[in-house]
Amino acid sequence: MNAIIRAMERRRSIRNFLPELPDREKLDLIAESGLYAASGMGQQAAITLIVTDRKVRDRMAESLRIIDGKGEGFDPFYGAPVIMVVLGNMNRKTRVYDGSLVLSNMMLAAHSLNLGSCWIHRARNVFELDEYKEFLKEQGVEGEYEGIAFLALGRMAGELPEAEPRKENRIFWVE
Repeated sequence: MNAIIRAMERRRSIRNFLPELPDREKLDLIAESGLYAASGMGQQAAITLIVTDRKVRDRMAESLRIIDGKGEGFDPFYGAPVIMVVLGNMNRKTRVYDGSLVLSNMMLAAHSLNLGSCWIHRARNVFELDEYKEFLKEQGVEGEYEGIAFLALGRMAGELPEAEPRKENRIFWVE
């Protein structure tokens, strides 16, 4: 079977990670895979932050925990040591779609490198906060960006879960 299609069939969201950082080379490859995602009119306007600083990662996790209304001590990133944040340029109508495609490429790349990943929603809510708008400026990000999603990333603790059976009646031919 084609390796890309096999990766699409086998990739799963991972919610249990080992604490060690993956090799930077692998993180670079994953982030670079996002650069090759399709984008509206080829504008390539989505950007990715790679967060390996534990204090910054934990601050984002705490902000997200509060936004989600979860209990004290809950880690919305499931212990992942790396968080990739995909942001879409607010001047692009296709920013959510473009960012979603970036995330999809990165999840497949992570899987192909034997790393686990999990799409975490509500990056938009976090990056609407003034604290994170200022954080982006401190990182040298210019312009207005909307958080599309977080990608929790790292080495899996445990085995790759099996796929749930695919639901029926989801493909329709028009001939």
